[in-house]
Amino acid sequence: MKKIYLDYAASTPVDKKVLDEMMPYFSEKFGNPSSIHQFGQEATKGVDKARLQVADFLHCNSSEVIFTSGATESNNLAIKGATKATQIENPHIIISAIEHHCVLNSCETVQKDRFADMSFVKVNKDGIVNPGDIKSIIKENTVLISVMYGNNEVGAIQPIAEIGKVIKVINIKRENQKLPKVYFHTDAVQAINYLDCDVEKLGVDFLSFSGHKIHGPKGVGVLYVKRGTKIKSVQQGGEQEYNLRAGTHNVPGIVGIGKAISLVLENRKNIDEIKKLRDYMIEEVLKNIPNSRLNGSKEFRLPHNANFSFQGVEGESLLIMLDQEGIAVSTGSACSSASLAPSHVLSAMGISPEIAHASIRFTLGKETTKDEIDYTLKTLVEKIKRLREISGM
Repeated sequence: MKKIYLDYAASTPVDKKVLDEMMPYFSEKFGNPSSIHQFGQEATKGVDKARLQVADFLHCNSSEVIFTSGATESNNLAIKGATKATQIENPHIIISAIEHHCVLNSCETVQKDRFADMSFVKVNKDGIVNPGDIKSIIKENTVLISVMYGNNEVGAIQPIAEIGKVIKVINIKRENQKLPKVYFHTDAVQAINYLDCDVEKLGVDFLSFSGHKIHGPKGVGVLYVKRGTKIKSVQQGGEQEYNLRAGTHNVPGIVGIGKAISLVLENRKNIDEIKKLRDYMIEEVLKNIPNSRLNGSKEFRLPHNANFSFQGVEGESLLIMLDQEGIAVSTGSACSSASLAPSHVLSAMGISPEIAHASIRFTLGKETTKDEIDYTLKTLVEKIKRLREISGM
């Protein structure tokens, strides 16, 4: 049986160059970087190198790079840490309606613990935020705005740099009025592989990403924290990561994410081919499968993402049938794959629960071939026809 992986938004295989870089830190260079002896110093060199590699990619200072266990922790630290640091009573947070659950849940926790006020900025039918809508709901007690760079379900690319400019103008006015700064956070997990993540161009104060989305290891992530940003640690322990993230460093993972980020620009040479295959798939699905629709914008979309809904087909059933044929896909975010609720992302785009439950996400990677897409298309046509016959459509 064929084995075709079309779920790169959930995770990517570790690049061999990344693995080779990591291997010595599991055994030969096993020291704790918090130790001052030579074994610790050897491990520290690996961490320092990775920090410089990340800083070089983001165009920031290495002291602004915080290593975490992944983007979930990074998002938690940015949101909870920023609101914990503010002196404002009842701080106000603004997030988009299509954020990852770790952002949604972090903000809900802050709302409960700090009696914070939270506003959702709507998206249009393509899943994209209007920067003007954010401007219109900023209040005097707004302390944080969080908008993801590229959506994990429908691939919608958000105008982060434009939002950053809006916030910059507002912060200049607030400074003159002696009001606290509005901080800007973006979850860039899906964007890192494909989009410009120069933090100065984006105008962000926080940026999060994970290793396992960029052909690096799982269990390691990064939070960029702009110098001068007010933030407090949300877990207690040692003084690692500039007193912001207590706990012994995951040295092999950190070395791995450093190497992986250093390879991203090299891997971007595959973007045109990935997009070409993705567009081919979209065209063939819409042409050959009646009552199918592409969810989200084709223009403002991550190049590897194709999210479809197939009327009369239950997405979970289609996923299982494809898996039985060796094709791995997703019904949405991997983190919510066990949920029976319709996708909050598709719901925010105005898509009915019935159509949302009929959605499937295909995400391609640098290893994806046309033969794999052709096999997937052929199988997809057969399985959808079968499921529609069963449902009586």
